Amino acid sequence: MADDKTGRDKKADDEKRRQRERELKEARDRADEPEPVHDEAGERLGDLDDALDNHDYPTTTDELLEAHGDREVETQEGWKSIDEVLDPIDNEQYDSADDIRTRIQGLIRRG
Repeated sequence: MADDKTGRDKKADDEKRRQRERELKEARDRADEPEPVHDEAGERLGDLDDALDNHDYPTTTDELLEAHGDREVETQEGWKSIDEVLDPIDNEQYDSADDIRTRIQGLIRRG
């Protein structure tokens, strides 16, 4: 192939076409793979997740325990109440549902 503008354009077009073909092949090959499992707090906290979303923030550990302390979450050691999970925590302040989810997740993983 001549090294002129037409030849360079054809070569570039061919490379783009090959790249699209590689991407399509990869997508087809991966189509049968299961979706990745994300370890999001909302998934692990079950119905507590909705309760945390609807709670008023900022809030404290004591306020959360008063409102939701009897709810249970699954830990490495089995099901525990939020009261048990947060027992080792002093009265901290949380500015959002994500803050308390992160805290609970850390305590669950450590357990």
